[in-house]
Amino acid sequence: MSSQSVAADEAEKPARRDRRTRVARLILWLVIAELLLLPFVVPLDGKTHADWQQFLGRFHPLAVHLPIGFLLLVPFLELAGRRRPALREAASVVLSLSAVACLAALTLGYLLAYGGGESGSTLTLHMWGGIALSALTLLCVLARPGWLAGTLPLPYPAALTAVMLALVFTAHEGGSITHGSTYLTRYMPAGLKGIFGATADANPDSFYAKTINPIFDSNCVSCHGSSKVEGGLRLDSYGRLMRGGRDGAVVVPGNTGRSILLQRITLPPGDKHFMPSEGKPPLKPDQIAAITAWIRQGASPTSISIAGFATTERPKDPPPQPVGDYSALMPEIDAMDKKLGAKLVPVSSKPSDGLILETVDVAPTFNDAQLAQLAKFAPYIVEADLARTAITDAGFDTLATFTHLRSLHLESTAITGSGLAKLAPLTQLTYLNLSGTRVTQAAASPLASMKNLHHLYLFNTPAQPAASVQPDGGRPTT
Repeated sequence: MSSQSVAADEAEKPARRDRRTRVARLILWLVIAELLLLPFVVPLDGKTHADWQQFLGRFHPLAVHLPIGFLLLVPFLELAGRRRPALREAASVVLSLSAVACLAALTLGYLLAYGGGESGSTLTLHMWGGIALSALTLLCVLARPGWLAGTLPLPYPAALTAVMLALVFTAHEGGSITHGSTYLTRYMPAGLKGIFGATADANPDSFYAKTINPIFDSNCVSCHGSSKVEGGLRLDSYGRLMRGGRDGAVVVPGNTGRSILLQRITLPPGDKHFMPSEGKPPLKPDQIAAITAWIRQGASPTSISIAGFATTERPKDPPPQPVGDYSALMPEIDAMDKKLGAKLVPVSSKPSDGLILETVDVAPTFNDAQLAQLAKFAPYIVEADLARTAITDAGFDTLATFTHLRSLHLESTAITGSGLAKLAPLTQLTYLNLSGTRVTQAAASPLASMKNLHHLYLFNTPAQPAASVQPDGGRPTT
């Protein structure tokens, strides 16, 4: 190669590097745009999807610690690099690794939520926090060269500061999903709770726990609970209630006029925003009055009493009984899961805590004959979700053998209730949902003898009372 060719090649190198840099920057900007559009292109619809998505998604808790460690190291390296320039090069590498780790953790987290049909306001905040964290980290990668060159001194430090704030927010929301919304603030001093607006834990002897929460439990959590989250709102705990939903706060302490929840439950039943929705009966006047007085007097989670109202003791569910060790049956359980499509899922790592029967993936075709094939595992099943299955009254013969059953979902099935009396020996049964069935009052009458059955739902059945009533010290019947 001639000296002229070498010289030309050397002269072309800066131009090639400049082109590669522009292409890399364009790719990063496209990735940032895709991140911001992701929730709109692939929304979390609350429906379960492919098993492979859930399988990969379950690596999210493992992968999520990598970007946290990398990102916390970057500011340290940048500061230390003032005296040791070599550390600045290390900061560049760590920042690039942080960006890759953020994108990997976000991808796995999204697969976990989308594949498993997860939803809810806390999850949404965690998702947007992860997206913001990833986008800001990529912005740091884009802004750092200008900061090093001295041409753009401010964007990189500002973006890095925003990354640290987004990291704290995202980690807190992720911890709230795993440990509850009050995990970080539970033992926070009262003064700091006031500064940060943290909500206190609900006192089990409070007016909220004894009066307000049972109203929500009986009338609202079927649409605003762990299994279904409409409008991003959950009402199954004080913390989630006060967090609100997609429309913002639904309870404003001391201000009944700005409390959306109170507005919705007092609308005319024909209004499209009326709650409870889906044709459920309105709350009784005394229930609305209790909620109104509670909000007006501060919506406290700890106050024992509210002026003008008396609390009543709510029946306590019996303590769960150990079911025995089913470990030796695991090969048969796995084979049965594959054969039927229904799943027997361990409650915990302790076999004595029992199994949960899940049929959501095969609900339309799961019938009495398939239920009968689970008889061998019946003593170990503590929860059974048979909602929207093809189960009929004949299935009660098998269900009667689920001696440790505590929770039973039969909503939207074809049962008429003619075999409900066979459930009477199930002394551990505390929850029974018969909504959307053809159960009559006469068929449901044997359930009155089941003293531990504190949560009975008969919404949209011939047995549904004209109004929400709570006999037996608070048993919901609608």
